[in-house]
Amino acid sequence: MGFVYPDGIIATSGHVDHGKTTVVYALSGVWVARHSEEVKKAMTIKLGYTQIGIYDCGGEYPLTDGLLSEGKCPDGSEPKLLRKISIVDVPGHEVLIATMVSGAAAVDAAVMVIDATMPVPQPQTAEHFAVLDIIGVRNMVVAQNKVDLVTREKALENYSQIKKFLAGTWAEDAPVVPVSALHKVNIDALAAYIAKITPRRAPDISKPARMAVLRSFNINPPGTPVEKLRGGVLGGTLLQGTIRIGDEVEIRPGLKLDRPGARAPYQPLYTKVVGIEYGGERAEEARPGGLVGLLTTLDPALAKADALAGSIVGKPGSLPPVWTTIELEVKELPRLGEKAEPLKQNEVVMASVGPATVFGVVQSAKRDTAAIALKKAVAAEEGAKVVLTRQVKNRWVVTNYGILRGGNAVLE
Repeated sequence: MGFVYPDGIIATSGHVDHGKTTVVYALSGVWVARHSEEVKKAMTIKLGYTQIGIYDCGGEYPLTDGLLSEGKCPDGSEPKLLRKISIVDVPGHEVLIATMVSGAAAVDAAVMVIDATMPVPQPQTAEHFAVLDIIGVRNMVVAQNKVDLVTREKALENYSQIKKFLAGTWAEDAPVVPVSALHKVNIDALAAYIAKITPRRAPDISKPARMAVLRSFNINPPGTPVEKLRGGVLGGTLLQGTIRIGDEVEIRPGLKLDRPGARAPYQPLYTKVVGIEYGGERAEEARPGGLVGLLTTLDPALAKADALAGSIVGKPGSLPPVWTTIELEVKELPRLGEKAEPLKQNEVVMASVGPATVFGVVQSAKRDTAAIALKKAVAAEEGAKVVLTRQVKNRWVVTNYGILRGGNAVLE
């Protein structure tokens, strides 16, 4: 079989420490919290992503990479690959909720991980569900995790709380699968539901390429000789079109220019794609439907430490405007209990638009409109959804979303 492209993206969601990263590990065999700070704090700070294969091994349920033994079925036979699905593991910590917003902006389905030992819903469970609602996700499976730590009666009580929480929403019929991710119990059933609820994305390759950058890397070890340096890597997902090895691409918003007298405060970056990888597998072309890494000829210093995360990549001359101030039609977030206070002039907020999440200051606010000056520019089309995260009682909470209606565009 030739190279098989991932045909869908599924994101984890749910409260901190409910086991999202452990569920991804059980499914994929890959521990996505690779950064030392994440390991030290035991939470996912950066978006982690990997992909899983869905395999037929002749049993009741399909298996995934994390359930195979050295790439073989339990009986030693060769697994039959049915499809591949990319997984984005997103943070659940309240301070980092906006990172979840930016990472979930292009997903087709969600795995809501809920700890069976705790009451439902926990704060980030409710917030993540509201965000999934806003960005249009309508396919979800619930992984009722840590069932090995509770009695049968407690598990059933927790199940009832989950169903009550989802009652009356688009997810009221979402399957709830009891699992122990740590011990890989019932992960095969979870994999079957993931395959069932994740729609196969029909690649829209007729439009100009448009890629959302979720991560960026310098992959050169310290001390690498100049002649052996490799260019910066952009990680993310294609929203439309295709990118091939050898293509020249533009990156917006690009570099901020500090020199006085510059015609525009931002300058797009231009680079060539010299390599394409999906989950460690090389490909000749990047398509919509999965998470992909582009190896480029960029100075690796420009891509290090996620410096280009939040950017948009595409064919030169085809990308959306770059905004330093955004004007929004503002709406309140549904299902969050307390009514949000109106936006206030000079209030500091976080604005998430597409893959970018940036700080901003409210310049003006009325009942249903607001203008926000951004600390860092974003590239976005008019009509894009913008999620606002605000400080409420000393914690960052997603309270509003808006529609981009205009602002100060410094690059058209």
